Amino acid sequence: MTIAFVILALLLPEKALTASAPSKSVIAHAAVNARVLPLWAAKEQGFFSKYGVPAEMIFIRQAPTLVAALTSGDIQIGYTGGTAVLGAAASGSDLKILAAFTNRVTYDVVARHGIKSPEDLRGKIFGVQSIGGTVWMGAILALEHFGLDPNRDKISLIAAGDQSVLAQALVAGTIDVTVLDGVMSRTLREKGYPILAELSKANIPISSVGIVAKGSFIDKNPQTIENLLKALLESEAFIFGPANKGTAMVILKKYLRINDQEAEEGYNDVITGLDRKPHANLAGLRNVQRLMKLRNPNVEKVKVEDLVDDRFMKKLDQSGFIDEMYAKYGVK
Repeated sequence: MTIAFVILALLLPEKALTASAPSKSVIAHAAVNARVLPLWAAKEQGFFSKYGVPAEMIFIRQAPTLVAALTSGDIQIGYTGGTAVLGAAASGSDLKILAAFTNRVTYDVVARHGIKSPEDLRGKIFGVQSIGGTVWMGAILALEHFGLDPNRDKISLIAAGDQSVLAQALVAGTIDVTVLDGVMSRTLREKGYPILAELSKANIPISSVGIVAKGSFIDKNPQTIENLLKALLESEAFIFGPANKGTAMVILKKYLRINDQEAEEGYNDVITGLDRKPHANLAGLRNVQRLMKLRNPNVEKVKVEDLVDDRFMKKLDQSGFIDEMYAKYGVK
């Protein structure tokens, strides 16, 4: 029995693990932030039930553990990013990206007082969450966007902690610059900290959070996959619906245990970051691969085209299903 299965046994109802319910799909996410809203809204608004998807959601703290559970078959669906999938593929795992809800870098580049332009970053300290992680990739792509190179321009990238720690480090002056989600950067902006770039406006490709499953599970359960995507696509359209902002914020407050202002900021980040038609983006995967191979040469051997199974998304898009959902919720 794997560790991931033990986790499931503790978190799920007993009937979900018995042979009498083989169609149960377990969906796991490795983050707890506003970007999980499409999953939470699908559950709270009954979209999983509407499309006949008997789904349970669990939180697994780290993406590598989530991927291991996917690979072993202990969970069926992962809500995770291209970094995890590429790393698994380099080790021989047969994981496929079915949809990607965010295909571009959405961080803000925030600097300490006294730094006025990207050129001022030469010789400075750039704080990231971990070397090789998603925030690190955002930092590298931000520097490339500015025409800077960490080695040539003597910019030190150091692992300082998660986003709240990075914000604190910026205020304390132990780092000079970092990349933050809008929820975190807005508070610093209000205090006069310079925002050197809003990368969401730069359209820098990256493969962020999406729906992932094993190729063998997809082939054996195509209708389950299609129905799952329908539920999530309606959930996304619901979130974008102007009349549903209040409900979406209530869901965020429930799952994140945040106040009204934080829910408002989280909702705005979701609206800014989500792609309305979440097709997986090969350019984003190639960017991830290019950066990952600096630390894991085996990643270069992976053909990113083989990581995407887009037949379901193409079918739903070409059939008009996605457009119908947006029209239903009054999204223009």
